[in-house]
Amino acid sequence: MRALVIDDERLARKELINLLSQYDHVEVIGEANNVDDAKEKIDNLLPDVVFLDIQMPEKTGFDLLEELDNVPHVVFTTAYDEYALKAFQVNALDYLLKPIEPKRLGEAIERLQKKLQDQNQKPSERDKDSGDKKLTLNDQVFVKDGDRCWFVKLEHVRLFESDGNYIKVYFDNNKPMIHKSLNALDERLDEKSFFRASRKHIINLSWVEAIEPWFNGGLVVTLKGGDRIEVSRRQAARFKDMMSL
Repeated sequence: MRALVIDDERLARKELINLLSQYDHVEVIGEANNVDDAKEKIDNLLPDVVFLDIQMPEKTGFDLLEELDNVPHVVFTTAYDEYALKAFQVNALDYLLKPIEPKRLGEAIERLQKKLQDQNQKPSERDKDSGDKKLTLNDQVFVKDGDRCWFVKLEHVRLFESDGNYIKVYFDNNKPMIHKSLNALDERLDEKSFFRASRKHIINLSWVEAIEPWFNGGLVVTLKGGDRIEVSRRQAARFKDMMSL
């Protein structure tokens, strides 16, 4: 279990690293004292979990998650319990209040270990260069819209829709907006799982329920849940090839 400790206070980092050293199956692969340092190390080291302080100078732990393409498991560590509700809204793995109690840390480690076993990650995926690795259905992303935040596994996202300089992310009954271009997102997504249906839409192929012919050689795709998306004539032939035997 590869862990990265992120906290602007050196003593807090040292204390947590010392506590984690008692677990043989946990390897602390690095530490970071601010968001920019943490982002670089996450991209290079690919940790399984980050122990993340929320309140840091200039940028917060939530800001860090918003900047990441692929988000590892997160255990929040903070001295401020008012962030607890927000942390669990985003489906964090756990929330540890400083000073961290060894018993609570042990519970977080146990929960994390079970989560990693359930995922059954392939070792080869970790060895890939993070810049080349496409986002697959098994990856999770962090979505922030105003005061609301979510961790979302990409298999649950059925549709991405461009709206000006933003993208609307469709999952469950939520449609939050993120500040990103559809072209930039398209380059990061695994083409075996996601398809650029048009200039405005990227669909999750595992959510396709029905396909119908449409005007001028195009198609209309119905997703599970009822969303109907038009596939442009230019993309229709490629879509038929991908969805056929």
